[in-house]
Amino acid sequence: GEPFFAGTYYPKQPHGHMPSFMQLMASVINAWDTKREQLADQAHRLAAAERAGIPAEPPPPARQAEQAADEMLSDSYDPDWGGFGNAPKFPQAPVLELLLRIHALDPELRPAVEPMLRKTLDAMRAGGIYDQIGGGFARYSVDKEWLIPHFEKMLYDNALLARIYLRAGQALSNPGYTATATEVLDYLADEMRDDAGGLHAAEDADSEGAEGKYYVWSHEEFFDLAGEDADIVAPLYGVTQHGNFEGANNLYLAVSPRELAKSLGLPAGDVEAAKARVDAALIAARQRRIRPGRDTKVIAAWNGLAIRAFAEAAAVLEADDYRDVAIGIAEFVTAEMIDTGGRLHRAWRQGRTSGPGFCDDYAAMAVGLYTLFSVTGDIRWYDHAEALATSMIDLFGDTGGFFSPGSDAAGLIARPKDFTDNPLPSANSLAAEALLMRSAYGGVPDEHAAEIARGAGRLLERYPSAVGHLLSVLLTAEIGIKEVAIVGDGPARRELERVVWEGFRPECVIAAGPADSPIPLLHGRGTAEAGAAAHVCRNFVCDLPVSTVEELRSRLRP
Repeated sequence: GEPFFAGTYYPKQPHGHMPSFMQLMASVINAWDTKREQLADQAHRLAAAERAGIPAEPPPPARQAEQAADEMLSDSYDPDWGGFGNAPKFPQAPVLELLLRIHALDPELRPAVEPMLRKTLDAMRAGGIYDQIGGGFARYSVDKEWLIPHFEKMLYDNALLARIYLRAGQALSNPGYTATATEVLDYLADEMRDDAGGLHAAEDADSEGAEGKYYVWSHEEFFDLAGEDADIVAPLYGVTQHGNFEGANNLYLAVSPRELAKSLGLPAGDVEAAKARVDAALIAARQRRIRPGRDTKVIAAWNGLAIRAFAEAAAVLEADDYRDVAIGIAEFVTAEMIDTGGRLHRAWRQGRTSGPGFCDDYAAMAVGLYTLFSVTGDIRWYDHAEALATSMIDLFGDTGGFFSPGSDAAGLIARPKDFTDNPLPSANSLAAEALLMRSAYGGVPDEHAAEIARGAGRLLERYPSAVGHLLSVLLTAEIGIKEVAIVGDGPARRELERVVWEGFRPECVIAAGPADSPIPLLHGRGTAEAGAAAHVCRNFVCDLPVSTVEELRSRLRP
């Protein structure tokens, strides 16, 4: 059969111009009974449009698309509250990734994008979209001020935003962003991990039949729990008698601790200490509440995003606990979600997998595992990433980009191709990134990424901000990938690795290991008397090796 109508989210009761689900069903039944021939014709046209997709065409140069994206984003940017567009406001992680990479790679546009990036990151962290005492971002804000969220928390949002705050902390020299990244990662590790090792998909917005009930506080309850610190912390979190959400208070940073301390004539440390005491009391009280329901599926693609975030945090922060989380997720997915024939599955829950994986599952896991290899030097993660990237090409590859469902999918009216980066990177954006990493490690040019760019050519030309993650990847490739091979062992090698991770260098792909490693980027490279040497290469043509931290820093400068 073919569909004759499609839509998303219909409320239980009519709302504005939106019919209720039951009204919609009544209309469908009536149309089926009285206009069946018209519905059949509409179904044929819908199916044909779905099969046609977006025609492939040559993409503009990435630098040209970058300029156009900057203009579009500047037009939609909210200078008062950060973010883009009006309510409801989504974090738009792919757009933030683009701004972050432009900041790192393009000195000319850096002054234009930095205020947008800073304002948005600051406003989201201070807003009610962020769980101020438990960590983690909600899915979106219903208002332009980031004040009241739809309280659902998604794994993909938090994996992507944790990494963005981590890298923005480096790029913008802002330890507050780094602290936000660790809070989000700690939330994922502590609250969202399945006992088997993977990360769950989401936490619901509702508990006890009411949205947000787990997160909000009455004025009296807050003051009872805060005790002697209430007069300090209530204005910090914007707590009022009337509240901001159905008579209760959804916490947000109404003022920074430093600004509040100044206005109260207190040392900043006193405000921070009061906040810490109140946070602890609120967390203890919240733990006695009924927690929102949990979507306990482990989704391969979203866990791949999380592997990348935890692995990069492990390297940037030299945090072994984050490395262990990344390894635990990777071990779980590769052991429990790949069948004996090598087919990755989309989801796992309570020992059962459901459905073959899509292109985004393969691509996100490949990116995550390549990253985990770059951090740990453990070749098994490189091998798993290579296997997934090869299978991805076989199952989903096509001229003009990758299909979302595999060639083994049956009964579909079409095999769509996913290019739009919203609210998370598309299958094709992640595939392009995985394939460019594969090329950097293997030294073999990749034609598939160019086909992805051609498939997204019309979007890159007309709506570049809608493909922010893909544009980030293509911009990085156009400016030039630096393949960094660090050969050796022991402390000398680790010191050189640390140089690569001490700043946000999206153009660098790093491999570290012995000279006899089977990884093409490492194989046959010499060491030095110091015990380790770094080779900085472009298209596998390498500069002379260096063995000191200062020399490597010099080689990595733009």
